[in-house]
Amino acid sequence: MTGRYDGPVIDPHHHLWDLSLRRHPWLEKARGGGGEMVYGGLAPILRDYGVEDYRRDAANQNVVATVHVEAGWSDAHPLEESRWLGGLDRSSGIAKRYVARVPLDSPDAARLIEAEAANPNVAGIRDIVSWHPEPGKSFAPRPHRMADPVWRAGLGRLSRHGLVFDLMLYPWQMDEAVELVRAFPELLFVLNHGGSPADRTAEGMALWRSGLRALGREPNVRLKISDLVAYDNDWTPESLGPVISHCLDCFGPARAMFASDFPVAGLHATFDAVYAVFRDLAAPLSPDEQRAIFFTTADEAYRLGMGERHV
Repeated sequence: MTGRYDGPVIDPHHHLWDLSLRRHPWLEKARGGGGEMVYGGLAPILRDYGVEDYRRDAANQNVVATVHVEAGWSDAHPLEESRWLGGLDRSSGIAKRYVARVPLDSPDAARLIEAEAANPNVAGIRDIVSWHPEPGKSFAPRPHRMADPVWRAGLGRLSRHGLVFDLMLYPWQMDEAVELVRAFPELLFVLNHGGSPADRTAEGMALWRSGLRALGREPNVRLKISDLVAYDNDWTPESLGPVISHCLDCFGPARAMFASDFPVAGLHATFDAVYAVFRDLAAPLSPDEQRAIFFTTADEAYRLGMGERHV
């Protein structure tokens, strides 16, 4: 065993929000008593979550930079989230880069992508395709968005601006995703949340394992190992271990990255508990492999430029 990683950490997936702005419809719905999502009840996170809140949660983990991923900002107010982030005190490295929200099938997609790409802090775009037959667990308005020619036309604009695409889906959509990433070999995709293994039945986990294996064969895909506790609410290190091991087996440390997904993951675990599992599971890896999964893969995928500062 090499030992637990104690080097610099990049967290490539978390969210910030100010509920007084009333720009997050999914949180507004939950605050109004709207049902549960795939994560369960959202009551504990129906509060403002800013830079200092994140820093407090992550204080023990040597986080030197983060990537803020769009937090479901209202489509009625495009470009606002990136501007709001730009007004925060990001001097500590929190939200050093952003993954912005653009509905790729919007008639205005081309303009919005160009505007986000002009912001040097924007490294990627996310437009969630996770569709679930239960409306409360669905993040997308309809199934099969990945096959929609209009949506694909929007996606095709990202690579010409040097942007990556954060891909959030459910395992039953992974066959479609394999076709998608093959159709855009010049675009880097970052699969969120370990591929969201939400169906914990034997059949559901088998589907997740085979789908993740197929996506892991595609060279233009990276994987975030993040918020696995959302799909395993009564988790233990022993229950998360095989899931993380399969993620690493499919992608390898050079194409995978640990991420917090805070504050959402805070519904089921503390920041320190999440990273304790990551550090313990990664301990048998070589120092270079550990550095890759905690730091280098994220640094390169999101063009953070932190490598030279933390050699």
